[in-house]
Amino acid sequence: MIRLPNLSVITSYFKQMQELANKIKAWGKELGFQQVGITDVDLSRYHTDFYTWLAEKFHGEMGYMERNTELRAYPEKLVAGAIRIISVRMDYLPPSFDALHVLNNKNLAYVSRYALGRDYHRLIRKRLQQLADRVKAEVNETSYRVFCDSAPVLEKPIAEKAGLGWIGKNTLLLNSKAGSWFFLGEIFTNLPLPLDEPLAKKSHCGSCTACIDICPTKAIVAPYQLDARRCISYLTIELRGSIPVEFRKMMGNRIYGCDDCQLCCPWNKFAKLSVERDFYPRHALDACTLVELFMWSEAEFLKKTEGSAIRRIGHALWLRNIAVALGNARTPLDKNQDRLIIAALKARLDHPSDLVREHVVWALTQVGMVD
Repeated sequence: MIRLPNLSVITSYFKQMQELANKIKAWGKELGFQQVGITDVDLSRYHTDFYTWLAEKFHGEMGYMERNTELRAYPEKLVAGAIRIISVRMDYLPPSFDALHVLNNKNLAYVSRYALGRDYHRLIRKRLQQLADRVKAEVNETSYRVFCDSAPVLEKPIAEKAGLGWIGKNTLLLNSKAGSWFFLGEIFTNLPLPLDEPLAKKSHCGSCTACIDICPTKAIVAPYQLDARRCISYLTIELRGSIPVEFRKMMGNRIYGCDDCQLCCPWNKFAKLSVERDFYPRHALDACTLVELFMWSEAEFLKKTEGSAIRRIGHALWLRNIAVALGNARTPLDKNQDRLIIAALKARLDHPSDLVREHVVWALTQVGMVD
């Protein structure tokens, strides 16, 4: 005879899990996360889009995207025993940064908003660890692993399933009450926590095509499809070699990342300013001139990007990106500024990096100094 589990025991256990889920969400908010959601590890509905994106080579030279694809597609293979994922988001929009003013001033350098302050990975991982430790203290037998861009994780699909928003036409996660200026992080766990429901409506982008229309390099090749090889964020951060000439003029003064598809998104009128001082601009990166940044020595670059996401590209790529922006910065009505640009570029003509020299020569061609 099969003995069935006591119904009251089962009911009590599920009640405990619901109470724990409520505590996790409250603790998450105490730790600075604006939203916490819980989902399972089944990402099967995203598999076709993911594998098609890879097959189209839209990931460019980001080889890590085609490694460990099984682990990305099947989270339970990444963390043995995991049956739930706690997904969190944290606002990063810094105060008093006039993005359009910087973009419209050719002599200023545009750095993506997320990179103006300290590297978000450390802060979010630390807070996630604190959250996981509180869960562990509550339920000792739990196992978990914390992630923030630190492993093959499909964080946007996970966040969408956890009810944190929907993946928009620009392929970013959007939230009707918070826009898209936020970071994501995850805790994989073996706890059978109750699931949050994804949004009833798959997308709230409607007929809007603002992000598609504004993209300087037309990287959003169709709604919900991004060809990273054309994306300025990819070109300035992920691409390690020469920036294709066809995209250089389109980059304008964007030297690290690009926010255009977020700046134009109507949902970002609901975005909230970050309360995290670590995300506030450092070293005046929200208002520096191209010439000033181009003259940083490698030692100065390393010092001023300490603790910043920018450091990962290295000094040579930093100079490569700024050289392109300087080539786009000519202002015929300001001869003094042109002289400063030309002098700065010529000062790097003997740089030991072939990559830097190539882009400097291109820039000098754009300002009429090389035939």
